[in-house]
Amino acid sequence: MTIALARMRLVALVRGGRILAPLIAGLVVLGIIHGGGQSPAASAYGYSAAMLFPVFAWLTKVVLDAEPDVQRRLARVAVGAARESAAGALAAVAAGLAFTVVAIAVPLVMGAIGPPKPGETSIVAGVGLGVLAHVLALGAGVALGSVACRAVTRTVRNGVVVLVTGSVLVVVLGLRGSIAPWSVPPVMAVSRALAEVPVPGAGAFLLIVGWAVVWCGAVLAGYVAVRRRRS
Repeated sequence: MTIALARMRLVALVRGGRILAPLIAGLVVLGIIHGGGQSPAASAYGYSAAMLFPVFAWLTKVVLDAEPDVQRRLARVAVGAARESAAGALAAVAAGLAFTVVAIAVPLVMGAIGPPKPGETSIVAGVGLGVLAHVLALGAGVALGSVACRAVTRTVRNGVVVLVTGSVLVVVLGLRGSIAPWSVPPVMAVSRALAEVPVPGAGAFLLIVGWAVVWCGAVLAGYVAVRRRRS
């Protein structure tokens, strides 16, 4: 039932044309990042993941706001609060993963990934790290987009404020030397790590993954709590 509801939301997203705005924005971002010449795979994908984070958040909000409020409430009654919330998150993750595949493929197709220099990671390793960076950015984007959706914020204006403010804070508080880097997901931290030569070891990335899981879990738990209280 959850998968069927998620599939229905994805179909509505595509047929209604709501996916076009974040899709075009994401493609423009990729074109700007990778259109300036060749870069090492790791750093190119690190910048890409950081720049696509707000696009992932926007895409999640669009997915969750695609249904009219009455239809969303009927679905909640029909399948239960937990399944309805899970279906929305599953649909957002599926849409984000599809675009992640595009984000990984675009620089390869454009020839924007250059051969590694001494000390840099190989192209294969760089692509692997790039996949990790985009998955982490997607998770953070889904979390932010969830708390910016209309079911939580009640109005489009409030949702846009949450989305824009959250995206800006992720960048500002994620900068090196920030006073509260742990209050935001490690989107900027991953980008910095992939730009280093050589890239940090596995321990550093395990720490970043743990950081991302805890942050996303806390935000999504808040989302579920608000949805349960307002159901």
